[in-house]
Amino acid sequence: MNAVIAAVGVMLILSLSRVHVVIALIVGALVGGLTGGLGIDATLKAFNSGLGGGATVALSYALLGAFAVAIAKSGLAHALADKALAMVDRQHSTGGGSVKWLLIGLLWVVAIASQNILPIHIAFIPLLVPPLLYVLTKLQLDRRLIACVMTFGLITPYMFLPVGFGNIFLNEILLANVARSGVDISGVNVTHAMGIPALGMVFGLAMAFISYRKKRVYDLTKIEQVEQVVVQYNPMSLMIAGVAIAAAFIVQLLLDSMIIGALAGFLIFSVSGIVKWRETDDLFTEGMKMMAMIGFIMIAASGFAEVMKATGQVQTLVESSASWINHSKGVGALLMLLVGLLVTMGIGSSFSTVPILAAIFVPLCMQLGFSPLAIVCIVGTAGALGDAGSPASDSTLGPTSGLNIDGQHHHIWDTVVPTFLHYNLPLLAFGWVAAMVL
Repeated sequence: MNAVIAAVGVMLILSLSRVHVVIALIVGALVGGLTGGLGIDATLKAFNSGLGGGATVALSYALLGAFAVAIAKSGLAHALADKALAMVDRQHSTGGGSVKWLLIGLLWVVAIASQNILPIHIAFIPLLVPPLLYVLTKLQLDRRLIACVMTFGLITPYMFLPVGFGNIFLNEILLANVARSGVDISGVNVTHAMGIPALGMVFGLAMAFISYRKKRVYDLTKIEQVEQVVVQYNPMSLMIAGVAIAAAFIVQLLLDSMIIGALAGFLIFSVSGIVKWRETDDLFTEGMKMMAMIGFIMIAASGFAEVMKATGQVQTLVESSASWINHSKGVGALLMLLVGLLVTMGIGSSFSTVPILAAIFVPLCMQLGFSPLAIVCIVGTAGALGDAGSPASDSTLGPTSGLNIDGQHHHIWDTVVPTFLHYNLPLLAFGWVAAMVL
């Protein structure tokens, strides 16, 4: 059996069986390495060498957690939550319908903006979602819907709009690797190429609103135990919090570092006195604990991905699928998309998957007679497939980090499975149609 299929299969089966994702990733990596002929020593060496790749992201999450706790202490996010809660109470007779749509729209817009207008990616989630969780729970909103809304905003913009992270994915990675593999992309409009797959994401989001339209009851007391529902704040603390957030974002954009950005914001809170010096250590530890699970998953995912690369069987998987195609464009497009789904779910990053796939997919597409526009679509969609629905992707880990602070939102069953069903399946179908018509 191919090592990639074995590793990803074991990882997904264990995750769906409610084994912790970190353990599932480690066991999956061991199975993949042994199946790929690396042996136990070489597998562990590859896994250990890959751990450092996730350290930067893990530290970023830890500092963002501390920054989020400092913001909570200032009362800024809770001031927003209090306004929303007051609106809910006023509209209690109608179920707070307009407030529900206002909050969903807010999270949707911020998620989209985090990819281009203010490219902070998932950094907004631990800052904005936990304080609003009490209001969302009072409205009995199904958190699976919120996870789907945020995941849509984290993925669709970069795979369709060539701005911010989209510029990196579409122009610097997708088009560059397709051109490097021998395709003339001079007349290719990348937005046109990815338009139909992006409609698949829109279709999936619409289906999520239908799937999770019913109310879902959560325990309010569990939120009160971990998230302060009543917070004292004044205009000065709110102003300082606004300055700290602005500083964190500006520093991150200038230095391209979430670590330094979060640290700058946290220091402003400390210097201003909102966070007392004697409380700094406890508050910092509390924030790091809040984000610890995501950090460890990202570190383990980097080790898992390194083992997959070390086996050399990602390329073998792609090449073996070519033998099944038998000069059929329809079968070829479908197999290439399915391989992309499998590889991305294992690695957890669309940005890392495209260079791997393009080197082999592009010559195969040229041999089958696909147009340059269709080739860009196939490779781009194959790379994006699996970002939603991967246990190790930050597009699923980010929403879970905000929605599970009270332990009532399971990463696999409440984020990974819903986003897989509502985004990967439509993206697979719409991507195949696009490959046939472009």
